[in-house]
Amino acid sequence: MNAEAGRDLTLGLETLRGRDPVAGQTATVTFGELRAAGVRVCFGTLFARPHGSGSPGGYTDHAGARAQALAQLDRYRRWEDAGCVRLLRAGREVEDHLAGGSEALGVVLLMEGADPVRDADDLAFWVGAGVRVVGPAWGRTRYAGGTDAPGPLTGAGRELVTAMRELGVALDASHLDDAAFWEAAELGPRLLATHANSRAVVPGNRHLTDEMARAVAASGGVIGLVFLSTFLRAGWDLGQARVPLSELAGHARHYAELVGWEQVGLGTDLDGGFGQEKAPLEIERYRDVPRFLDLLPPEHRAGVAGENWRRWLTRFLGAR
Repeated sequence: MNAEAGRDLTLGLETLRGRDPVAGQTATVTFGELRAAGVRVCFGTLFARPHGSGSPGGYTDHAGARAQALAQLDRYRRWEDAGCVRLLRAGREVEDHLAGGSEALGVVLLMEGADPVRDADDLAFWVGAGVRVVGPAWGRTRYAGGTDAPGPLTGAGRELVTAMRELGVALDASHLDDAAFWEAAELGPRLLATHANSRAVVPGNRHLTDEMARAVAASGGVIGLVFLSTFLRAGWDLGQARVPLSELAGHARHYAELVGWEQVGLGTDLDGGFGQEKAPLEIERYRDVPRFLDLLPPEHRAGVAGENWRRWLTRFLGAR
């Protein structure tokens, strides 16, 4: 999203901020900032923007969504050619990357909103391209109800989730509406939630209920915590003081009480369309993310920082 907005993520953050093409949104993420924070592997999204999503243009049909996702895939490949990232497709590749000394950012491709997929038979194409995780919804898609768009899986959605199970593609529950979530869970794909906070703390179908969190954990999935003030405190508005990290730690503790610290990780979403203005109070740039870990029990900090995601990725990535 940052690159498509004209940001050059190879620049230092201060240089980027000095020539930032995005108005009203102070950048926090560059490749250098991710390295400075200690990030070695992340989920990288293919996110096609639907018409009416608050940005110019946007797709209105499958062809438009597919064109956006293919262009983003090409960008990741060009970054890989330049040595900025390494696309990771299997657990052993994650282990090799973490064991090596490469400064490239390891990227596992996640499709957020499945409209770029023509139908269930087309999923194999995207798997061949490196996609290992799919979230069927963002808002409403041809496949499922999603954020602020209640609804179940469609017939095509049930076929897609079944194909995901058969091809070993994990299902990201982060944006699924409740009805679609429970239908999908019954079909048996591997579940995770790459970026989803707790509905027990902040109302709304963008967040996980306690029952949903338990279902994700029962599937072996990890839940990533989102560093967005509107997701941390109910009713927060941009005109208010930014929410302190202690309230994010409250979401983490709630999840840990439900499913254990081993199922809790980072899912910051700081590159996901908002800037410093909506980040927690103590987060001025991405390298500040480790400050959050200081608020957690010492014995669980390494797990939340990355070991829980490493365990999931090396065990399940690409596995059928």
